[in-house]
Amino acid sequence: MVKLRLRRRGRKKAPFYDIVAVDARRRRDGAFIERVGYYNPMTQPSTIVLDHERSIYWLNVGAQPTDIVRSLLSYDGVLLRRQMQFKGKETEEITTSVDNHKLNAAARYSRKKQQLLTKKVKAKEEKAAEAENAATE
Repeated sequence: MVKLRLRRRGRKKAPFYDIVAVDARRRRDGAFIERVGYYNPMTQPSTIVLDHERSIYWLNVGAQPTDIVRSLLSYDGVLLRRQMQFKGKETEEITTSVDNHKLNAAARYSRKKQQLLTKKVKAKEEKAAEAENAATE
């Protein structure tokens, strides 16, 4: 069985991943069939570069993406492009839909990041207020 999965590269504490098509029985960083793209989680926002045509080819011949690779393919619009090709849509329509999807995904990512940041600040303020109340008593 062929899988689309991550292959780790980079230094210690500075990961960099290749997205590869590989036989499922191979080791994580072992030999692979084809490099489809790469993912760099250390940049803000994370860098995802994929060859859409080759990704779709591997999905069409039965390659199973891992959970993380599936989310990366979804974020980059590969799964949407594949679905629309199955439905017989025109390339111009597919391109505009994928571009809109990418903009929405990036906005959702920014919104989630901002919510997490405000939640952390709020928790820190509450903790400081509790410590102040405990000190006054």
